Amino acid sequence: MLFGESGPLGGAAWTAPTVRSGWLQGLRSLAQHPGALRFLADCGAVDTIFSLQGDSSLFVASAAGQLLVHILALAMRGPAEGHPSPQGCDWPACAQKIVCHVEDSLRSTATLQVTQALNVLTTTFGHCHSPWTQGLWVRLSPLVACLLEKDPIPASHSLVDLLLSVARSPVGSSDCGLWETLAQTLSHLSPTQAGPLALGILKLQDCPQALKTQAFGVLLQPLACVLKAAAQAPGPPGFPEGATGDSITVDTFLSSKSACVGLLCQALAHLELLQLLPQRPSPWPQAPLLRAAVAILRFCHGSAAPTSDVGGHLCAVLAGCVRVQRAALDFLGTLSQGTGPQELVTQVFAVLLEYLTSPDSSPMVLKKAFQATLRWLLGSPKAPSCCDLDPHTQLFLGELLPVLRKRLCSPCWEARDSGLEFLTQVTRHWGGQAAFRHALLASEVPELTGQLLRDPESYVRASAVTATGQLSSWGLYATPTGPEHPEVQQESLFTELLHILSTDSEGFPRRAVMHVFTQWLKDGHADVAEDLEQFVARVLQAASQDLDWEVRAQGLELALVFLEQLLGQPGSRCPYAVALPEAAPPATLAQVLQALCRVQLFEFALRALFDCDRPVAQKSCDLLLFLKAKATPCGGPQEAGASPDVVSVEAALQRWQAGEQGQPLGELEPEAVMAVLRSMDLEGLRGMLAKSSDHMEKSPQSLLQDMLATVGVLGENEADCY
Repeated sequence: MLFGESGPLGGAAWTAPTVRSGWLQGLRSLAQHPGALRFLADCGAVDTIFSLQGDSSLFVASAAGQLLVHILALAMRGPAEGHPSPQGCDWPACAQKIVCHVEDSLRSTATLQVTQALNVLTTTFGHCHSPWTQGLWVRLSPLVACLLEKDPIPASHSLVDLLLSVARSPVGSSDCGLWETLAQTLSHLSPTQAGPLALGILKLQDCPQALKTQAFGVLLQPLACVLKAAAQAPGPPGFPEGATGDSITVDTFLSSKSACVGLLCQALAHLELLQLLPQRPSPWPQAPLLRAAVAILRFCHGSAAPTSDVGGHLCAVLAGCVRVQRAALDFLGTLSQGTGPQELVTQVFAVLLEYLTSPDSSPMVLKKAFQATLRWLLGSPKAPSCCDLDPHTQLFLGELLPVLRKRLCSPCWEARDSGLEFLTQVTRHWGGQAAFRHALLASEVPELTGQLLRDPESYVRASAVTATGQLSSWGLYATPTGPEHPEVQQESLFTELLHILSTDSEGFPRRAVMHVFTQWLKDGHADVAEDLEQFVARVLQAASQDLDWEVRAQGLELALVFLEQLLGQPGSRCPYAVALPEAAPPATLAQVLQALCRVQLFEFALRALFDCDRPVAQKSCDLLLFLKAKATPCGGPQEAGASPDVVSVEAALQRWQAGEQGQPLGELEPEAVMAVLRSMDLEGLRGMLAKSSDHMEKSPQSLLQDMLATVGVLGENEADCY
């Protein structure tokens, strides 16, 4: 039996999801051949695909729907690809059968069948852009519109997906009643259901302005309700016409806590996305959005003073709600890209300070509050007559730094970590601002940051490493020393970070140290400029012995920066760094090679060529190819033939390739190193490393075979491994 109720195989094997999926894959391949469509229609294969749309395996059900779209598109090729009539009298029999099945499913009272039909149509309009799709929409749009008359509307999520898929297709540019259907859908769906549709409409490039205004009003309604509930005096919320909170939105707020929280979070997330789009509505209601975000945060914090029943309800529902707090803080941070009255900006900083200070702020909320604060600080205006911070920002900074100091001493490690991340970012941007430097140095924050290098939590140690490295780059960090040992100050932070790199048991702090050292080398940091070669040699020696591949890979990045600087190609420098002279001429190739040998960079790179972690080997190969390319056109040192150095290096390479460690090579002669590099096929090695070990086994067919084999091993305990 080829096709039937018990499946194409007519036996127990059909019960395995992988078997059904494999049959669908084979059918898709079969459909590519001439004459296959007649075979599929005559032998009942399409009927079997219809039944598989409701399969218990989501993968099988999805594959069945996609296969129906594929067969429909193939059937409509050729003579039917022009502008066939909507009635379908001139459509191929196979296409007629599929469309009739979709029509029957749309009329069904079962939500599952409606969902299946809508999903098939969504895929069709998303992938098929031929003229026949316009006739398909004209034929099926009345049935789709009829879904809006049902209560509740079935498969609302799938309905939204379909309408947006049609609007993005060529059908959207034709006059076929689509915009009217979208407008009706916006008004029929609940506020929560209408949100994704409204956002999708506002993302469309070509859309009637009236529809966009309606969609924007849908997104703004929840925030309009919040503003109305928080208003101390009657008056309009300041949103565009059509965005006032209607009774349906108020009813949603009052229906349950989950409905209220879900609607608010959805509205905030959608407006946050919309704020970043070039096609966002204009004018953008920046001021009322700021007021709404601040009001929501105050409702959550318990500092709002409601004057209505809805306001009292919001106070009770939103108090301490972490989910809404996170969404509101994210949205408030995004609004920092716009402008607002100084009075509102002051309110923004006040509510942020409330959250940073409050002991009730959860670790995630505190992190979001720090992130939003950073965005508002960096977006604040400069003083009129200079490049320093404006007075309002300086005043807030004076209130903020004591809070930051307290958070760095928090018993909660997430709070310490968030505070350090904030300090790193604000220092990176404001390290050169006189007002910031003065306030920071007077706050004891740098000293506390140094103490956190020995924090018991590895994440905090890593963040402290990054923060102290940034502070030191701007001349804002100094290790406190007693009067009896003033000489300890000289090595200071570099020695402590090198100790962390060599001894810390966790990978995160060691990786952070390597990133700091690399940045110091790029910037010409004082600890680097004091003895450049000793700095590089000590760092590479520690990195070469590290078991973490990311540390070794970052060591190669540092080595590349060192090489580029020797060749006269330095990167950007920090203005507060004590650097080598900018006008220093590039060294000759012989001098470069000698310096590389003195810091034992070659041994580090050659060992890394055979590293068991491919990213390390790839970075090493790229580094050596870069050097080889620079040396060849310059007429570098001649090959050293079969000198003892060359023989020892080649022997070491063979040992390393075999997985042996071997003894260090020590300081090599440049001629020997270049001779070895010229004899190596680095280009071939790079090509081999670029291919994954399983690149021959990653085809879909191979993966399917692996899955089927797995199910075969599982036997009776088979699972849907898709």
